[in-house]
Amino acid sequence: MKLFIIIGAINAMIAVAAGAFGAHGLENKLSAKYLDIWEKATTYQMYHALGLILLGIISGATSTSLNLAGWLMTFGIVFFSGSLYILAVTQIKILGAITPIGGVLFIASWILLVIAVWKS
Repeated sequence: MKLFIIIGAINAMIAVAAGAFGAHGLENKLSAKYLDIWEKATTYQMYHALGLILLGIISGATSTSLNLAGWLMTFGIVFFSGSLYILAVTQIKILGAITPIGGVLFIASWILLVIAVWKS
């Protein structure tokens, strides 16, 4: 599905920009701990951006499992990476409680990919 290729490419672009911003714009503004959190957010965003591109390439318009996997991966990026970006900048620790929601969405999306490929 073209939409997941587009969403994946946009997320890959954002991950590269966020990584550069973290390395150059935040390096003297955040502690090593929070820079590490920022880097984890960019890494997982990039992995799942590539996952979205993969889903877009292999899915047809009729694949419900792959379609759901793509949406779960998209929302996983928002919850996982988004909460870590905000946590790193604001250092509001309660935001760390949101991150596992994104992790569960990531795991579910990969499970759906396995199921869809197994069934095909």
